[in-house]
Amino acid sequence: MIYKGKWALVTGASAGIGEAFARSLAARGANLILTARRGERLKRLAEELKEKYGVETLAIEADLSQPDAPDKIAADIAAAGGQVDLLINNAGYGLPGRYEQSSWAIHRDFIELMVTSYAHLVRIFLPGMQARRYGRIINVASLAGLTPSAAGHTMYGASKAFLISFSQALAAENADTGVNVCALCPGFTYSEFHDVNKMRDVVNRLPDYMFMKAAPVVEGALIAVEARRPIYVPGRWNKFVAWLMRALPRSWAAALVARQSHRFRSGDAPNV
Repeated sequence: MIYKGKWALVTGASAGIGEAFARSLAARGANLILTARRGERLKRLAEELKEKYGVETLAIEADLSQPDAPDKIAADIAAAGGQVDLLINNAGYGLPGRYEQSSWAIHRDFIELMVTSYAHLVRIFLPGMQARRYGRIINVASLAGLTPSAAGHTMYGASKAFLISFSQALAAENADTGVNVCALCPGFTYSEFHDVNKMRDVVNRLPDYMFMKAAPVVEGALIAVEARRPIYVPGRWNKFVAWLMRALPRSWAAALVARQSHRFRSGDAPNV
């Protein structure tokens, strides 16, 4: 997994799994295009990795909940003379609370970022990968996309289930193009995700074995995409949960998730 001379676009790169991807790819020689909403933090990371690993970096401040953001990112990359050989679709957040507690504008922005922007960026950069006969696409989904959904965070599991099916289809379509596609399905991962979504107190009550650090999640994902695995679930606990959800009748799995969901679901909703 040496990517010297390749260009990697990482969305949501300013923290968490996105930052871990940026660090891992830079250590393997990849030039980086980093995008996130927090521009200053993004620029500091880009400068740090450029100095530490001697790779080229480009920081693009962007809000992928805006429909024109993918095209603007592509235009900035083209203007800089770059290309995208590896696409890490990672940007995301949670939306706690019951569905009707949030306005349609909030749900619309969520879908734009969590679903549409992923598909849009793939559509922009996939043809170039196919033409060069080389590409790697990792769509950061979630274990939540492989389990029945429970009350709260109504759109989150649905968006992740889309990314899993989307990645499977892309992997099948590109089996002979040199483009490998993988849906990364982590469970609970230590990051700022839970702070942003005001869930830190909730998840702090969960046992340590349910959590992973971002770095091993990323390392496993890179191995999986090189091995052409369309779905990758990191960690023994997460693999067990994914297996159990497949093995149980759907109604039993849904009942089990519903009974346990209070342990990791927040009832707080954003302002409407």
